This record gives sequence, C-alpha cells and structure tokens, in this order.
Amino acid sequence: MKFKNIVFIMILALGLNSCSDNYLDKEPLSEITADGFFNTEADLKLYTNGFYRMFPGISIYDGESITDNIIQNQLSEEMRSARFVPTSGGGWDWAYLRDINFFLQEYEKSEDDNAKSHYGGVARFFRAYFYFQKLQRFGEIPWYNKPVDPTNNDELTKPRDSRQFIVDKILEDLDWAIANMREEQNVYEITKFTALALKSRVGLYEGTFQKYRGIDGYEKYLNASIEASQELIDNSPYKIYSTGNPNDDYRNLFNSHDAIADEIILARAYSETLNIGHNVNYYTTTSSYGRPGMPKDLVNSYLNKDGSRFTDQVNFDQISFIDEVADRDLRLSQTIRTPGYTRKGEVKQLAPNLGATVTGYQITKYVTEPVYDTNGQSITDLPLFRFGEVLLNYAESKAELGNLTQEDVEKSINLLRARVDMPGVILNDVNSNPDNYIANQYPSVDGSNKGIILEIRRERRIELYMENFRWNDIVRWKSGETLTQPIRGLYFPGPGEYDLTGDNEVNVVLYEGQRPDNVVTGIQYYKLGSDTYLDNQGRIIPHPDYETRSFDENKDYLYPIPRVELQLNPNLTQNPGWE
Repeated sequence: MKFKNIVFIMILALGLNSCSDNYLDKEPLSEITADGFFNTEADLKLYTNGFYRMFPGISIYDGESITDNIIQNQLSEEMRSARFVPTSGGGWDWAYLRDINFFLQEYEKSEDDNAKSHYGGVARFFRAYFYFQKLQRFGEIPWYNKPVDPTNNDELTKPRDSRQFIVDKILEDLDWAIANMREEQNVYEITKFTALALKSRVGLYEGTFQKYRGIDGYEKYLNASIEASQELIDNSPYKIYSTGNPNDDYRNLFNSHDAIADEIILARAYSETLNIGHNVNYYTTTSSYGRPGMPKDLVNSYLNKDGSRFTDQVNFDQISFIDEVADRDLRLSQTIRTPGYTRKGEVKQLAPNLGATVTGYQITKYVTEPVYDTNGQSITDLPLFRFGEVLLNYAESKAELGNLTQEDVEKSINLLRARVDMPGVILNDVNSNPDNYIANQYPSVDGSNKGIILEIRRERRIELYMENFRWNDIVRWKSGETLTQPIRGLYFPGPGEYDLTGDNEVNVVLYEGQRPDNVVTGIQYYKLGSDTYLDNQGRIIPHPDYETRSFDENKDYLYPIPRVELQLNPNLTQNPGWE
C-alpha cells in the first residue's frame, strides 16, 4: 500500500504539476481539461491526488524550530520578533485553491455516484485544510468557493471575509466530507476519519483562539472539536499504539519505517526504494545542520516516573545530567539521548553529542539506523494526523468549556500516560494544586480548571513534540510571552570532566584557556566562553546574544501579507502592526 501510494504520487507530481504562482485566474492543472475527463473514479482519484502535495514534508518535525521547542544555532525570526514584510511569497499562494475549486466545479459530470461522494469529500477536505492553514498564518482572508473569472475584477479584488465566516465554511466543508466519504482505515489516503481529525483540530484551534481574545461565541467551536473527537473515540478503529513495552512503544511509534496504522490516521510516506526521503537523521546527528536541541524548560516539564513534579524539588535546575533524567516520564528517554541510549539496530551506548545540539539535549524522535544518516535519506513515514492528538484535543476542549470529568480524563490523557507506564491524572488533585512551574509559562490561565488546563498543556508539549503544533498552540493560547522566556540547556557546574552515560567514562571535557594537551579520541572538548557558554547557575546558554527578547502582542501572532498582493488587490488590508 505504501509503495503503490508513493508511485502514484510520483507519477502525479511529474505529470500534473500545477503553477505555484499567487494568481487566482490561471488555468488549473493545465494538462487536464474538463472535456473527456472527470468521468471515472480513476479520473477523480488522479486529480485529487495532486492535492496531497499540500502536506508538509520535513517541516513536520523541524517546523518547531521557530518556537521554544527546538533550539538551533540560529534563533528564528519568530523567536526574535524580527520578521519583516516580504515583497512577494511569504505563504500567500492560492494555486491549490484554484485547482480544488476547479475540481468541485467539474466533478459532478461523473456518473459514478459513489466515487463522486468520496472524492467530492476529499476535495472539500483539502479546501478546508487549505483555508485552515491560511487562517492560522494570516487571519481573515477572502473566501472563494469557485474558480475566479479572470475578467471579473470584483472577484479578483475581493476583500477579506470575517474570521467567523471562514471558520464556519471550513467546518461546513468538513461536515460534508464526513457525511459523504468512505469510512475506511487508510494510513496514506484521506478518509472520513481524516476529516474528523481535522475537524477536531480546527474546532479546538478556533475555540481557544477566540476564548483567549474575549470573543463571544467561541463555545460552538470547542463543541465541534468535542463532537468530532468523540466520534473518533467511540466509532473508529484507532487506538493508542502499545505492545505492553513502555520503555520502547512511544519511540517505536515514530521510528518505524512504515506508519503504524493502529494510531496514525494519516501519514506522509517515504521510501528507500524510490529514493524519497527526508533528513531527520542528518538533522539531529550532524554538527553542520542547525544543531537542534530540546530546551531545559521542556526537560524540566517532564514529570517523575511516579507522577510527582520534577520541579518541586530544591535546585531542580542544578542537577547533573545523569541524575536529572533518571526515573522520569519514559517519553523523555524516548525523545532525547539519555544514559543507555542506542541507535536503532545498534548496541553501542551513545552519549549526547554537544557538537550536534546547542542545548546538550540531543533529539532522537524519528531517528533510525545510522545507514540513513546521509542528508535526505531518512525513510520513516511522518505522521500528519494521529489518534493521540485527537485525545488531547478532546480533553482540552472540554477543559476549556469547564465540563471535563474524570471519566473524560481516563479515556484521553490517561491513555497516553498508560502507554509509558505513568500514573494517570486525577482531575480534582491537579485543580486543587496547579503546577506553578507550568503556570509561570502560561500566566493567562486562570479559574477553577487552571490545574487541568496546565496539565493538558504539559501533556500536549511532551506527547506532540516535533509534530509541528507548538507555534499554533502558542498563537491560539495568546501566549507569545512564553517565547521570550530564557533559553537554557544542560547543567555543568564549571570546567571539568563529565560522564554523561553513567558508565564512569569521561564523555565531555569543559575547559578554560588552552585546550588540554592530552586529548583523548572519543571525548568531546569544549572551551567555556567560546564553544560553550554557561550562566551563573552552570546552565548552557545557547544564544548569549539573545538573552533579552520581545514579542509584539499587537502583530506577532499573524504573518504579514506581501506588498505585491496589497498592490494587486487594493481591497486587501495589511495585518495589524505590519502596515
């Protein structure tokens, strides 16, 4: 199935490559004309498969490098509040919408009612997906539900539609898709279940976006998320992947070459045979491609294995690495290198490579065998929608509405914790004693459900790490100030020799002045104040030049519309703060 899907997409990409410009009045998929096409199921499938190119590739995991989840050797413009208004491009591309609307205009001529229902749903799914991406990036935008007449100036210069109108249209498309698409489990193709997963995501996003901005009527969107999530929980074949091995199951879900269909609703496929790969191995293991690392504040957020808070202990920020990662939520050791770590298919235990990570916490999610370490050669399928996200959407939507129960917690968050043998959340306990460490990251959270909302945010950041949710979560929570908090890495008390694997062998030497004469092969050497910087508590400072950062609450939640688009359409207005 995976092989067939990739072959089909390769053929499609070669033969049906649409224009990538920003204009709405071009001929869609110019190799296809309405005459003699759109008659058979094969025609409808062939055309709609072109829409799959909308899905992200490597940005599924490295998209979080614009946030505080993945720290690289260059801090992102988003983290530095240093974005600017581009002349063109900037994500303002409407080619896919033109192709989708052309399909929806023409596909009804097919006499295959079953195929029309399904692929009409596929097209509407992608229109919803397209508009959701644009809404998240630019806010209010013009809504088009048909190909634009190139002679119709009113259509070409249409102003923005309201945010509520756009979201309601997105949900309308998804409801149509859910009612008409085939109910089947297919990890590489859009089905009714994929549409339900997207509705779950959209409802949560918009409900919380509006709630944290004081906009009336947000409840209906949270209820839409709950409705879609509940349907997937009660009436779908998906479950949390678990073989009963809590030490490996979370890791194996993401480093499996083929997507695990128990939990993953839709994945992007990769293949060694067809030389279609991504670069996660290279990205996380080399010193020449960003040096990504997990920040210390996220490491601190992982609970102890017994469910207690790591940050409740005295001097939690000044604990040696081996002790710091011991007896923690098992997802930590399945997401970064910790003592005992081995590469997939290997037996040699590896220490974190500080040359490959600016924080010292080296990422291992999605990483596979060393044979795939060359740039562009990784072949792990990457998740686009998975059941674990749906469970978190369900819990958060109910918590934000104030009607989450312990029974809801048991069938959502606690299923995720059970996979890694962690104690479940007890609703009354967390609400009566909110975590102050997490609360400091999200100061706008308040009320009787503060404790559980904070726990869900902890869970979401940990469980969905490197799955491209963090930026949009920060935006919808109106929590940009979270991105301005200090960035720290591994703790070292000062110059000296350090064992990071627990085998009593030196892995890292930090020194001042001249490099030691007796350099030993296999040991990492870093000069303090040059290769590595420590703060006055001994924690790595990945970016000494950006200790003080800002986030503009008036503009930084949205991206600017390119200048040329404002010139082409005088009825468009620039986003606030970007004028």
